[in-house]
Amino acid sequence: MAIGTYGTIRPSDVSPEDVEIILNYTPSRDVTDNFVLKKLNALNILKPYFNNSDTGGNANIEILGGLYNLKLPADEFNQIGIYTLYVRPAQIRTTITDCGVLSALPNVKGIVINMDNVPSEFKNKFVAQGLVGFRVEYLNDDGTKIPNFFRVVTSNFFCEPVLQNLTNTAQKAIRYRYVDGITNLMFCTLTPSSSPTNKPNATPFIGQPNQNIIFTNTFFNPITIDIEIVEHDISTLALALYGNQTKSMQDGIYTIYDSNNNIYKQYNLFEIRDQFNSLLYEVREDRGNNIDYSKNFTNITQ
Repeated sequence: MAIGTYGTIRPSDVSPEDVEIILNYTPSRDVTDNFVLKKLNALNILKPYFNNSDTGGNANIEILGGLYNLKLPADEFNQIGIYTLYVRPAQIRTTITDCGVLSALPNVKGIVINMDNVPSEFKNKFVAQGLVGFRVEYLNDDGTKIPNFFRVVTSNFFCEPVLQNLTNTAQKAIRYRYVDGITNLMFCTLTPSSSPTNKPNATPFIGQPNQNIIFTNTFFNPITIDIEIVEHDISTLALALYGNQTKSMQDGIYTIYDSNNNIYKQYNLFEIRDQFNSLLYEVREDRGNNIDYSKNFTNITQ
């Protein structure tokens, strides 16, 4: 008998322009005082993969959901330490121009956004039904965000204000109506925005005029990526243990080679003795950039 189980998780196929990447660097895990965040350009860092004919998708045009390549620019990731990348949906910060109702449907409440207050890089999102599913969060007057409180956009269309004669002076005379042409105003309906049936006067809060808000897409869940850049990894440590090595008996130069027999490291090997010629120490000193290229492995072994 079928149990009716269905999968509900789908891989994200978002565009890099819908992603925001925030970077924090610390030289070690013990240093947590200087917590400085820096926003990176996701278009330069996040590269989507595309389907090809072998995977059954549309070659080179259909994004392969959930699979992205993270490019680390050398000008940012150039020090030894821990880099924490916070990858989250892009945030669109703007201001509520007005909170109103539709002229033809007075029971439909929503917020009005003036597109002149929207950052230019996100104006392409503010098209008819382009914000459906976006999360709306609200900021207090002091700039702090109201914690754990949000609304979800259910529809958005271009609108224009209209004057309407009302018998009830407590109601606003300015209402809004949808228009087919493009204007600089957009009417967004939110959920929840209707009063519960057991208390009709308890209207849910959807914002107030001149209040700062944040629109966020819900295409994927935020993730944190921890990247540690070190001086040595397993490969370089293996060179010191298992790679080809030579020691010059005449000048005491000890050379370690990589897998292609290129000089990887060089050291000076020598002894320190006391005035009675008794051996005190055996020393291995890193030569740094003072490499003796005459100790090439091919030259020595031929």
